[in-house]
Amino acid sequence: MSSEPRGTESQRTRDAWVVASFAAALDLALVVCGFGFVSLLLDLEVVGDPTVGLFVGPAAVGASVVVLFVALGVLLRRPERMASTVVVAAAASWLAFVGVAAIGHLLGSSSAVLASLRFALVFGVGWFGLLVPACAALTASLAVLVARGRRGGMERPRWPWERDEEE
Repeated sequence: MSSEPRGTESQRTRDAWVVASFAAALDLALVVCGFGFVSLLLDLEVVGDPTVGLFVGPAAVGASVVVLFVALGVLLRRPERMASTVVVAAAASWLAFVGVAAIGHLLGSSSAVLASLRFALVFGVGWFGLLVPACAALTASLAVLVARGRRGGMERPRWPWERDEEE
């Protein structure tokens, strides 16, 4: 354990990045699960344009998760701002998803910039595109609650062998 008292700036920063890393993993799992269910239930391909290639979807999801991780790592140092954290995380995640989709379409199909922007916006407001900010908002909400608990002194759960014998 650190020699610094609980609640110092360095401890809050470390807690924020730890919570952000677990939140990013949760977000990735939720997005992949959601994409699978939507694809199966509606019989849709994640990326409907075959000329784009296989990597646009995973790259866009990866970018959205990385942006969510960075946003939460920065914003969770002040977890009392839940609404702004959730909105910023969802918006940044969606923008990264759409931006990488536009770039991927532009590189993969070598078409016009406007066609790539149209593809990305249509992709971003479809089932799969709207699932990304929804999962980011849910993840950010849970991350804020955990960060608030950590800031309030909540300890991490302990395994049975880590507990004191007196408990």
